[in-house]
Amino acid sequence: MSRYLQVVLTGIWLLASAVMAQERIPLTVTAALDRDMAAPLLDAFARAHPDIELIYEDVSTQAADQRARTTDPPPDVVISSAMPWQMALVNEGLAQPLHSQAARNWPAWAQWRNEVFGFTFEPVVTVFRLELARHMLPPGTHADLHTLLSGQRALLKGRVTTYGPASSGIGQMLFQQDARYSPRFWDLVAAMGAVDVSLENSTRAMLAGLTEGRYWLGYNLLGSYAIAWARRHPELIVRIPQDYALVMMRMAFIHRDAPNPAAARRFMNFVLGPEGQRVLAGDTPLFSVLPEVVGPYTAQRLRDQIGERLYPIPINASLLAFDDPLRRRLFMVRWRRELE
Repeated sequence: MSRYLQVVLTGIWLLASAVMAQERIPLTVTAALDRDMAAPLLDAFARAHPDIELIYEDVSTQAADQRARTTDPPPDVVISSAMPWQMALVNEGLAQPLHSQAARNWPAWAQWRNEVFGFTFEPVVTVFRLELARHMLPPGTHADLHTLLSGQRALLKGRVTTYGPASSGIGQMLFQQDARYSPRFWDLVAAMGAVDVSLENSTRAMLAGLTEGRYWLGYNLLGSYAIAWARRHPELIVRIPQDYALVMMRMAFIHRDAPNPAAARRFMNFVLGPEGQRVLAGDTPLFSVLPEVVGPYTAQRLRDQIGERLYPIPINASLLAFDDPLRRRLFMVRWRRELE
């Protein structure tokens, strides 16, 4: 091949690449899901859909809720772990339905009105440092935790952490669910207050404090983050409570006013379909929902290990009660009273 022809072909290839780059469809996904955790899923989607330019905004639950309500133009897809807030957005008409085979195949208990879908299955866990185990028996149940906090008050002073429900939507939801399942929940809150529990805004902040040794015990952390973190920090032990374990699902929906709804549908179909769910099951501890998907991280495998003690937070209209302003205010009044 002549040098002239090589130059011409190279020019044509560069021009075609530039045209393709210009023609890529932008897709904005605003998500309360750490980019590092979502990376295997995002990378797989990018490989499967090279014509889509994925713009992933890694934000807090509060920011995701705010952007869905006020940003103009809004994100195409909204993902959040603050399940009541997601349900409220959908109930207010900010989502559009997804009519596809993936949506029809999705379990009924993990969606609402074909508009919002829970696509992960993340257990809520307790995390402790090995250092704690040298001084006391780590708690296996919520009752054990209450006994431990009450009996080891001096040793655990300032060394326990959990979510701050005033600043964390998911934190408040988890505590309200605890109050539903545990008759001694408020005794546990009082016991945490007695050891000067440190309140954090995120599981990542709690894990950082545990790794640094500031905390010995963390309560109500998201298992997905905790499992991934503990792989790199063997001084931390992740434990699923033996009496009952809450399960949180990331909820995703296509915004009613999505600038690129077709691309958004392709993203949702990928996430809900076997290809995306296989990535969750094999490459992330977010846990796949689809029963036919196999791998180390699946809802079915978790059920096989834990049994009937798993309590998934239901995706239905009951979530709206947790977003009720009066209910939240009354909850926080009692929370502060018991904590003090």
